Amino acid sequence: MSSSTLVEPLPSMKIREHHRQQEPDESKQSLALVSINGGGGTASSAPLVSSYNDRIRPLLDAVDRLRHLKITQEGIQLPTIVVVGDQSSGKSSVLESLAGISLPRGQGICTRVPLIMRLQNHQNPQPELFLEFNGKVVPTDEDHIAHAIVVATDEIAGQGKGISNHPLTLVVKKRGVPDLTMVDLPGITRVPVHGQPEDIYEQVSGIIMEYITPEESIILNVLSASVDFSTCESIRMSQRVDKTGQRTLAVVTKADRSPEGLLEKVTSDDVNIGLGYICVRNRIGDESYEEARAEEAALFHTHPQLSKISKSMVGVPVLAHKLVQVQAKIIVKCLPEIVRKINEKLSSNVEELNKLPRNMTNVAEAMTAFMHVLGAAKESLRKIMLRGEFNEYPNDKEMHCTARLTEMLNQYSQDLQSLGGAEEPKVAFLVKEMSVLEESKSIGLPNFLPRAAFMTLFQGKVNALSLAPVEFLDKMWSYIEKVVVAVLMQKAENYPQLLSSTRKAAQNLVATNKHKSVAWVTDMVEMEKVSDYTCHPDYSASWNKLMSHQKEFKEILGDPNRAPRLNMEGFGVVEVGHLRSLGVVVQEAFDIKMRLTAYWKIVLRRMVDFMALHLLFTIQNLINRDMEAEIINEIVGAQGNGLEKMLEESPGVAEKKERLKNSIRLLNESKEVVSNIMDQISALSMGK
Repeated sequence: MSSSTLVEPLPSMKIREHHRQQEPDESKQSLALVSINGGGGTASSAPLVSSYNDRIRPLLDAVDRLRHLKITQEGIQLPTIVVVGDQSSGKSSVLESLAGISLPRGQGICTRVPLIMRLQNHQNPQPELFLEFNGKVVPTDEDHIAHAIVVATDEIAGQGKGISNHPLTLVVKKRGVPDLTMVDLPGITRVPVHGQPEDIYEQVSGIIMEYITPEESIILNVLSASVDFSTCESIRMSQRVDKTGQRTLAVVTKADRSPEGLLEKVTSDDVNIGLGYICVRNRIGDESYEEARAEEAALFHTHPQLSKISKSMVGVPVLAHKLVQVQAKIIVKCLPEIVRKINEKLSSNVEELNKLPRNMTNVAEAMTAFMHVLGAAKESLRKIMLRGEFNEYPNDKEMHCTARLTEMLNQYSQDLQSLGGAEEPKVAFLVKEMSVLEESKSIGLPNFLPRAAFMTLFQGKVNALSLAPVEFLDKMWSYIEKVVVAVLMQKAENYPQLLSSTRKAAQNLVATNKHKSVAWVTDMVEMEKVSDYTCHPDYSASWNKLMSHQKEFKEILGDPNRAPRLNMEGFGVVEVGHLRSLGVVVQEAFDIKMRLTAYWKIVLRRMVDFMALHLLFTIQNLINRDMEAEIINEIVGAQGNGLEKMLEESPGVAEKKERLKNSIRLLNESKEVVSNIMDQISALSMGK
């Protein structure tokens, strides 16, 4: 081609064109694409892209090396040209024209695995072709490449028509091909043919979406000129991940078969193809690639309709040139981000590896490691259960213990209020109190409230809520056990030999403390039943406030013309008509109810306050005193030889160490690859 574009690594990491890139006229384009000896002589090929390669090749080699190292397994995406298209859209023809080789053809899905095509221009007149898959390299040649791909595909995806997501790499080193790396994906088909799985569409779609979703991917969407672009499934998929089309390039095949309206379709761009359209003519029959290129150039030069399409939008050479441009830009753009991600992942893996325990050779080392685990667990529990610090578990609200325990305590308080505050229907005001007073009569002086009546009523209220404290403790200790076990398991995860014993010790410790708590709360409830005492001033204040309604109460009872209703704070509107003409017992019942109501507030508050104090005291003792003794006793054992288990490195830790070491090795190699290409870019920039 007449233009030459170089990759210039400026600080902004952009591609700059050094030479003018204008549309060549038709005669110059034809000469640049193919040279024909007069009168039907032999055709000799010219490079599809005659520049770029010296600058692009190092970039592409670096990315291919990273791909070979399987850096994507570390979560680092690589810039990739992904070829997608509906079935029979002409994908294979486009790739064949770029690579100058024949790919498998046939009915149904020919590409059954992701095919990574690495094209490399080299000066040796003898092409070099080989396949890489399943850890091996299989050489082949141009005559047998299609068969070799079929055999390799069958080995990867199995016989038949099923697909696989395990890639197959095809390396083509050939004079005149553009320096490109592309991933060809299975064609999109909605209706499975005989031998294909019923969910073939979902399988193909899943593979395509995996490859085109990353922002580093350039989508090469192959469309047939004969179809409505907006109905193509490949367009629908690419629009889902690239709504603006800024990383989508469209290749329109079979232009010679459906030339009508093609100019309007590629210029109106109804489907947002941000990188533009390239129209091509497919190779027909036994045409050589040189003949096909000559026919293509003539078609877009002479055809009444196709000749109106801009020469910057037609022909396989233009497509090759465009792809190399786009590829260079995306590689240079992504390199700094790749460097950043490699460094982050490397630092993370090194830090994780350093945290793993080193192999221990004696019991003293094992004891030191064990005490470190225990100390770390105790400190974490102090943070989350006593001090309210949750920086170790910022996103796990279940481990924000002080907040969760406060919520449980507040709910316990509400439950007590609900259970202890249940009243008889308002129409039966004072009926229960009068009944108890009637049954508590004794021979003695009048005008004295019988204490037996008060205690009978009070004990009934205590009995109504006696199960609530035990239920709260059961819930609370279940939560504490969950947290303690979780922290201990995390701190001891590198010593699997200790996990079972540590868990057992924690469960035993919680069970013991729970038993003590239940015994304590049972005693607390029983103590309330045997005594009616408080020195809290709120009792007298509350009772006096309630008794202030007594005068109005008497007036309503003594005046039959007044409405038999009394509005009392804490009770609301109560019916009192049924109490008229009942005598002194009504006044006694009123007095005893007000005393009980005032005292009950004190009791409920006391049961919550004592529970809170018990909770804090018990958790503190568990962490600071009880846990260490329990775990040491469980792990060390009666014979004192339990720590010897720590001298044996667990298979899980050994496997994790090896995985991290392999990852660090891979990342270091990748870092060196990228550093070298960045140095080359920097040197080229300084040489400008």
